[in-house]
Amino acid sequence: MSTYWAIGATTVGVKVDSGVVLSSEKRVSYGFTVTSKSAKKIFKITDYLGIACAGLIGDMQAIARSLRAEVRLYELDLNRRMPIRAAAKLLANILFSQRYMPLMSETLVGGMDDTGAHLYVLDAIGSLIEDDYAALGSGATIAIGILEANYRKDMTIDEAKNLAARAVRAAIERDALSGDGIDLLVITKEGVEEKFEAVK
Repeated sequence: MSTYWAIGATTVGVKVDSGVVLSSEKRVSYGFTVTSKSAKKIFKITDYLGIACAGLIGDMQAIARSLRAEVRLYELDLNRRMPIRAAAKLLANILFSQRYMPLMSETLVGGMDDTGAHLYVLDAIGSLIEDDYAALGSGATIAIGILEANYRKDMTIDEAKNLAARAVRAAIERDALSGDGIDLLVITKEGVEEKFEAVK
């Protein structure tokens, strides 16, 4: 299976002191055929946690359902929020347990907890890395250039939001498998905000 067949998408995450921004475009491509222009690749898990994916839509949805259920069970059992690192590690374990029949998706886990903002990068078999910013999918090589050149640790959440959208927009302009608008998930202490930006 070629890389373009499996993970045609562009997904970006940016972490700053005041929160995390997850961003992705909306096109679904299998091979070089566009099958949808309105897919959701960013998922709100709780009021303090979200994920963004690049890969097969069905697998992204399965990952989101599994993580949402596990985090909710944790909250009900312990009557407190799950730390972001614990949620990312839990998802890494779920993905690793399926390594012989992996879910074809690269995933960003972002959120806010008592220790601040966190962004984790996971591959299809559960490798787990914390980072300040990341880009996944077929447009990642374009998006990461924008992030590398413009990211600063002291950015505001609005600057992070603009940078994430700009990185995805650059990928849309140059990657045929990405396009049709930009979804944004902004996670701060105040909660989660979902936004959509049209792309001309």
